Amino acid sequence: MNSGERNIKLLVSYDGSSYCGWQRQKKQSSVQGEIEAALEKMHGHPVPLAGSGRTDSGVHAAGQVANFYSSIKRSMDPRRFRPALNSLLPNSIRILEAEEVPPGFHARFDAKSRTYRYFFIPPREAVPQEKQFALPLKRQPDITLLNAYARLFRGEFDCTVFAVPRDLSRSRSRYIYNAYFFIEGAKLVFEIRANAFLWKMVRSVAGTMIFYEERKTRPEEFRHIIGSGKRELAGPTLPPDGLFLWKIEY
Repeated sequence: MNSGERNIKLLVSYDGSSYCGWQRQKKQSSVQGEIEAALEKMHGHPVPLAGSGRTDSGVHAAGQVANFYSSIKRSMDPRRFRPALNSLLPNSIRILEAEEVPPGFHARFDAKSRTYRYFFIPPREAVPQEKQFALPLKRQPDITLLNAYARLFRGEFDCTVFAVPRDLSRSRSRYIYNAYFFIEGAKLVFEIRANAFLWKMVRSVAGTMIFYEERKTRPEEFRHIIGSGKRELAGPTLPPDGLFLWKIEY
């Protein structure tokens, strides 16, 4: 941070369908890249943007958090960054809030927890627009059994069984605060909150629970499966369409 700059925090929502993910890519369109392009237009020079975490290709966000350092004069109300950026961004990316934060704030390193939600459409004919943001189910799952599985994901947890081969994380241990299924309107929702996640982990966790629930696997057997560390025992990794980065806590 240079003298005269101020630290601006953004709350961002986006439809990730047409992006390669959050992280900037050289030859592909990303959410970070689009916002940085808008910031460069405003400032007249490149402005790096830090996000609270990466979302994969096709994953959406209701509450992504990011921050950047701005050299625009301090007399400008920081809340004006919201309409200014929105006027330069595609409609698939919206800045919901903008505020000035202390110089040392970092969207990623200061985050205490991340919450994701995966949306499912119970058995019925889903309209085309829904399929972009939720996964249609062919059968009605047993939410009681699913929640019996979900309760096993609490505390310090070895997530090796959910780690894809290309995940380069040094540690596969994560602290999971809670995980549960609930009904919201006409949809089934899976929510999980943790200090951090492995690459594609939420999609793998949700897919594994749906897979074993269909087979009526007992919770004690499911506990053994997820603690085995054997990737081959995990269920399918669900598509990104129904997944949202829901909230970041600091």
